[in-house]
Amino acid sequence: MNITATKTDAANVSVVATIESADIEKNLNKAAKQVAKTASVDGFRKGKVPVAKIKMMYAEQLQQDAENQAVQDILAQAKKELEINEADIIAEPSFKKYDKKDDNIELELLISLRPTVEAEGYKDLAPKYDEPTVEDAEIEEKLKTLLESNAPYVSVEGKRALQKDDQANFDFVGSIDGVEFEGGKAEKFDLVIGSGQFIPGFEEQMEGMKVDEKKDITVTFPEDYQSTNLAGKEAVFAVTLNDIKEKAEATLDEEMVKRLIPNEEDATADTVKEKIAEQIKSEKVSKLYNETLKPQLIEALIEKYDFALPQNIVDQEIDAQVNNKAREMDEEELATYKDNEEKINELRESVKETAINSVKATFLVDYLAKEENVTVNDQEVSQTIYYEAMMSGQDPQEVINYYQENNLLPAVKMGMIEDKLFAQILGIDQ
Repeated sequence: MNITATKTDAANVSVVATIESADIEKNLNKAAKQVAKTASVDGFRKGKVPVAKIKMMYAEQLQQDAENQAVQDILAQAKKELEINEADIIAEPSFKKYDKKDDNIELELLISLRPTVEAEGYKDLAPKYDEPTVEDAEIEEKLKTLLESNAPYVSVEGKRALQKDDQANFDFVGSIDGVEFEGGKAEKFDLVIGSGQFIPGFEEQMEGMKVDEKKDITVTFPEDYQSTNLAGKEAVFAVTLNDIKEKAEATLDEEMVKRLIPNEEDATADTVKEKIAEQIKSEKVSKLYNETLKPQLIEALIEKYDFALPQNIVDQEIDAQVNNKAREMDEEELATYKDNEEKINELRESVKETAINSVKATFLVDYLAKEENVTVNDQEVSQTIYYEAMMSGQDPQEVINYYQENNLLPAVKMGMIEDKLFAQILGIDQ
């Protein structure tokens, strides 16, 4: 084998080699002998199968194994010649050329290495900012919204009809073609009219009903309804309205304070306002961080520090961004890229700079996190996903399982490390 290994820069190694047919044949014979020791073939005792027979039976697989072994030998020799530490290699080597000829194979490989990052004075790049303040009027507005959303429902006096935003208490029995279906029955069920909790059209048909009134409501289950046996079918619900409630006017009395802050025994109205102020400030800081400070800091870091990037990782990021662009295209636009190499290359070139900056930012964050001793453990990742899922009304365990099954946890962890790191550099309490 003829091998030339060159370190093109601190993060990339180019390996150009020629694998002679004799090298392939040597590897093939060696592999065939190994198979012959354990192969079971009719007419031959185990371990006594002729190598020639094995080569005939497994020709394609042995050829592939022989070529793979030759590539591994090339990589091993290149690492040895250039004194490359295995721990410094990032991702699998990529083929830039693999040209099979009658008497040899000409190939070119790219090995990517972990870049050497140096970023002295990075703290000086932190943008200056004024800490957000909270006005009394903002607190009162937030308090008003909070009280309204937590106001209790009380039964309506008199005999007025049910209207939007009322809470209806009712019994119902659902049937399809006169036959009741599982899960379609309940008694003393509470529903806020207009909340969209029920099948489209159900709540609207309840409007105008009076207490003790009975009514048949006809609706059609959506085609994408979770219960496939009900999806797309028309159903009739026999409804009896038991009570109509409307929201009472809420005040920040002792009972409301306990409702809003159940875990603090000595909480008062002032405690509620203090917590509202903290929340508003936290939201302002978060907005300032995500929309201004973080982008400015990343941009400053990328602009100031320059270092060689592993080409394999850059190519992967370009692929990812091209795929993201493709997902945003309609079928007609996608069709224009089919078999159009020039157009595809133009798209790749259009995202190249963004991809390079993204990769550079990733390695900078990795370096700076070590400098700042910033870490995030797996429990913190799970807790964050659990909390966000719970706040958005999703099943936390299902969301965690989805992240695990789709290998998304490393990306979440990286994002958390990044935010923790930048908050520390910026002096923000998150």
